[in-house]
Amino acid sequence: MIRIPSLLAALCALILAASPAAAWWEYGHETVATIAKLQVQPRTRAEIERLLSHQKLLETPTCPARTIEQASVWPDCIKPLGDRFSYAFNWHYQNVNICKPFDVKAACPDGNCVSAQIARAQRMLADRKLPMRDRVQALAFLVHFVGDLHMPLHAGDHADLGGNRVKAAYGVIAGRTNLHSVWDGLLADRAISTPPGGATALLAAVPPADRAKLAAGTIEDWSRESWGLARDHAYATLIADPCGPAPAERVTMDEATTQKLIPIVREVVVKGGLRLARLLDEALDGDHPEVTHPPRTAGTAG
Repeated sequence: MIRIPSLLAALCALILAASPAAAWWEYGHETVATIAKLQVQPRTRAEIERLLSHQKLLETPTCPARTIEQASVWPDCIKPLGDRFSYAFNWHYQNVNICKPFDVKAACPDGNCVSAQIARAQRMLADRKLPMRDRVQALAFLVHFVGDLHMPLHAGDHADLGGNRVKAAYGVIAGRTNLHSVWDGLLADRAISTPPGGATALLAAVPPADRAKLAAGTIEDWSRESWGLARDHAYATLIADPCGPAPAERVTMDEATTQKLIPIVREVVVKGGLRLARLLDEALDGDHPEVTHPPRTAGTAG
């Protein structure tokens, strides 16, 4: 007879093996997307639904995008499709060194990083002259990449693939995971589901008067914030010297540490949703003729 803890460990190991680079996994991305859907202006929400009604133009039947929640995981879902979308692999993260002064440009060669692709996707989404297929794809990328940027280990790094090379123990999968995966899904799932859990409850915890303040700032501001969280919480919480040599022993996230991190992760997810809502309103609401991040001109980046 298989004991339940052993079964759970095996299932978690399979999940980890199947999606090693899926930031926030499904639950985190879908929660960010739902918060944005609840927060956007009615015209924006209607335009999102109109665009996604054309999701068949993506020609990815195994990766549907009928809703904003499905669109939020579409860029991870298409990774196994191989050469067709391999160009986008580096768009999900930016390895900004946590032990050096913040410099996103050095970690974003030729615009191949998450912050530059957020700006690009918003510009394309706002451009009514583009083919519908391009705008639907831009919508999916925008929704997903804002979620990615708000996963700290997709914004900060210590030459270890954002914690993927740091062996970690967490709950029943003690010896089967790493620091990146703990933050990517296990901790995020726990934080989002902690009562009162779910997108509606997380958003309701933020007074409407405070939401604009949390959504303020630039993409670079958000990048710096997420990079700081990687340094001060993702790494420093479990590694005594996050800028020293990689720990030889497996680091362990115990229950006390998890409890301290839950409110931090919940706030990060809410910020991601509110900021996504702002970018969507800028691109799709009729009151915003120009997006915050205008089209690039020769000699500029981002």
